[in-house]
Amino acid sequence: MHHRRTQTRQIAAARAGISASTGARLDADPRLPSQARAPRGRRRPDPLLAVWEAEIMPMLQATPGLRPVAVLEEMLRRHPELSPGVRRTLERRVRHWQALHGPEREVIFRQTHPPGAQGLSDFTDAGGLGVRVAGEVLAHRLYHFRLAFSGWAHAEVVLGGESFAALASGLQNALWALGGAPAEHRSDSLSAAFRNLERDTAADLTRRYEALCAHYGMQPSRNNPGLAHENGAIEAPHGHLKAALEQALLLRGSRDFADLAAYRRFVDEIVGQANARRRKAVEAERAALRPLPPRRTTDHDEALVTVTRSGGFLLRKVFYTVPSRLIGHRLRVHLHDDRLECFLGGTLVVTLPRGRPYQGRHAPNRILHVVDYRHVIHALRRKPAALLNLVYRDQLFPRDAYRQTWEALVAALPPRTACRTMVGLLALAHERACEADLAAELERRLAAGDLPDLVALQRHFAPADAAIPAVSVTLPALATYDALLRVDPAGDEDCAELPA
Repeated sequence: MHHRRTQTRQIAAARAGISASTGARLDADPRLPSQARAPRGRRRPDPLLAVWEAEIMPMLQATPGLRPVAVLEEMLRRHPELSPGVRRTLERRVRHWQALHGPEREVIFRQTHPPGAQGLSDFTDAGGLGVRVAGEVLAHRLYHFRLAFSGWAHAEVVLGGESFAALASGLQNALWALGGAPAEHRSDSLSAAFRNLERDTAADLTRRYEALCAHYGMQPSRNNPGLAHENGAIEAPHGHLKAALEQALLLRGSRDFADLAAYRRFVDEIVGQANARRRKAVEAERAALRPLPPRRTTDHDEALVTVTRSGGFLLRKVFYTVPSRLIGHRLRVHLHDDRLECFLGGTLVVTLPRGRPYQGRHAPNRILHVVDYRHVIHALRRKPAALLNLVYRDQLFPRDAYRQTWEALVAALPPRTACRTMVGLLALAHERACEADLAAELERRLAAGDLPDLVALQRHFAPADAAIPAVSVTLPALATYDALLRVDPAGDEDCAELPA
């Protein structure tokens, strides 16, 4: 068509490399064949023709947030002759109508992050990883801290909920591992920590959080409730972190860990590998971080408890046993995410694993017991029959083998005899420090169909007799000591040399 402006049809067609007949057709209609083709009409009747403008459009205009599924259910109720198969047609038509006539939608504004400006904290549920610790599935979360500019991250295993203690401990561990603090710390309003709390308690947590940030010179900020994309710099990396852990577990070939410390080392290794790939960006950001204060600040909750005559104390619907010598004393308890540190005055007297209260419909009427049999075994030896109906009897057994042994003893022996035997086994495990070996021996005997023989087991785990070496001592004659003193005529005393 460019050549046709100044040339004849035949010359323009030859210069364009097409035939003269094609040139004649383009002269008559310059559109492309795809543009000249008439649009395809409907191949079947519109199933929504009778209800779209009369009923569906007024519903969408009155309630813009109405979902197509809800509209379909209402139309099926009004018009039973409609087929449920029109769902996809309705969804496409509603989506098209919303694009032309629907309300304005929220816009996400991408942000640039200068070095050292912002760090973010959040929690993510990691129960889907299927990690097992000591043979049991570990229900846990991950505390996740991340720098917005470089992507440097820190992750910690959290056994409880999204509490202030977990946030304070994880945040401080991250900052001290990083070696500096960003200018701003952003969180998700501590939604889990504030949920279902009364106003005074929520205000106290707010003050503690602000004091924590002020200690490190950080400006606290929070995203708007329910708008997780405002924390997009850490919400999206949650998935990357759990995907990296999942792949590492697959390469490891097992999801079993001997103890919690081994799993925590595994998480630290995976996060450290990811941080190593961002070394240059992290070094650039470290130069812009604020220096750390001389020391850490409080990262735990505190409570005062009194040890009762039951040999323990009740704290947040959990009963903990402690050494009986503390009965009647008032303890100051530091509640961390995974442990309780109990202080008598300024002295740390015992550290206990933290228990989590029961959750559910009947939880208010149930007390969880965290029991260490070593704390009460001396008293049980004087009253072994108390084991039969002890409130926390099932939690008293340190391993499953001891529980199975108790069930076998109760089924085969009189209750008092079974209690004396079981208490004797627990005392043996404590006094001989053979809890694991004794459990293995009990499993072997139960598998063979035999009941444990307490006397035989006491002999088996008794300390080996040490051979006393024969020592030969040669005593010198008493007259030898008389020669030690010699008196000369001048009255001076001189010490004589001892005989060889």
